[in-house]
Amino acid sequence: MRVAAIFGPGASDKYLNAFRKNSEAAWLVDLRAHSDQTDAILIFGGDGTIHRHLAQLVELRLPVLVVPCGSGNDFARALRLPRVRDSLAAWRSFCSGANNVRTIDLGTITPAKQGAGETPQARHYFCCVGGVGLDADIARRANGLPRWLRARGGYALSLFPALLKFVPLRVKISDIRDPQARGHQDNSIIVAAFANAPSYGGGMKIAPQAQLDDGLLDVCIISPMNKFKLFCLFPTIYFGNHLSIPQVEYFQAGRFKLETEESHDVYADGEYVCRTPIEVGVARGALRVIVP
Repeated sequence: MRVAAIFGPGASDKYLNAFRKNSEAAWLVDLRAHSDQTDAILIFGGDGTIHRHLAQLVELRLPVLVVPCGSGNDFARALRLPRVRDSLAAWRSFCSGANNVRTIDLGTITPAKQGAGETPQARHYFCCVGGVGLDADIARRANGLPRWLRARGGYALSLFPALLKFVPLRVKISDIRDPQARGHQDNSIIVAAFANAPSYGGGMKIAPQAQLDDGLLDVCIISPMNKFKLFCLFPTIYFGNHLSIPQVEYFQAGRFKLETEESHDVYADGEYVCRTPIEVGVARGALRVIVP
């Protein structure tokens, strides 16, 4: 068996030592150079590292094992791989011939056409959560922190300065297949998050009911409220207890268009993707992952 290893920031081939033991695999570093010679892929990193390689992973259709070594490891947690030792156990099972490969969905974001005759824009994949609004601003600020600080609550640390300057957005969400279906028609929002996995930001369960293989995205909309109440709301998201708050709306959608009154940044998996307007959807069975 031939295995390619991908390393995110802060990871190195020293992490491979435990995975090399008792394995007859031939190890390759740098997937781009060996993509046609590979039987499985190990990613040592967090959500951002996975996000940057998703398009290639979808194309290759090879089994992927996530080893949580990043500042945010929400995708690994969704796969029940919260610690490196969990990934190591899953890898040993895979090498022994166990049938522990699962096929899951990915979310997609496509910049919407602005006018007739324009060239179609590239589709971006995401594994966890995408969104616009306050959470996108928090992600932008968190990305500017040193990596060691991001790994120790960077999202929470970025909340307060983002909250002080944030102004609600006017957003319209409409079902592409049925424009008259349920959606926000030009409403003010603080957060509009669309989730393939339950959490983001290092464990914030913005979409506690999200599943990786149901063909739908869970959409969480937070309407404007005073900043003190909003500040108190965020701790409840870590436990998924925010859904009962009147200013929070939660529903599922398969494909929709998101527009804002003015163009705003869109983030997914903690990474900048594009600017609004966008079309959001689901790529069914797009990724094969090694699980416990």
